[in-house]
Amino acid sequence: MTPYWPSLIGGMLLGVSALLLLLVNGRIAGISGIVGRLLAGHQLAANAAFIIGLLLGPVLYAAAYGSFPSVTIAASWPAILAAGLFVGIGTRMGSGCTSGHGILGLARLSKRSIAATFTFLGAGVATATLIGIL
Repeated sequence: MTPYWPSLIGGMLLGVSALLLLLVNGRIAGISGIVGRLLAGHQLAANAAFIIGLLLGPVLYAAAYGSFPSVTIAASWPAILAAGLFVGIGTRMGSGCTSGHGILGLARLSKRSIAATFTFLGAGVATATLIGIL
């Protein structure tokens, strides 16, 4: 069971940090909204601090475990860029991303977030199935 500890601890830290952001600032920890507000120049300090914290996560991991985690990406750069574009379009269409809808929206029993999360998961399962077949 030890291979699951980092994921479990990471998920718990994500949940606690999302809850603290909601309680302290009254904001949903949706990454697309935070990045959008940062790029628009709104609440620069708070949004920049959140993004810097995300970027420091792997550095803290490396400091704790002595190296960065091994990551293998088996897709080409055009596929990665296209996927990023589709995710960006989807977050705009869905009025938020998986972190905002899936973590805090579900916890607040938001009907819109429940529908969005089912859509995210369904699209992910369908895409993984199609990629697996091809």
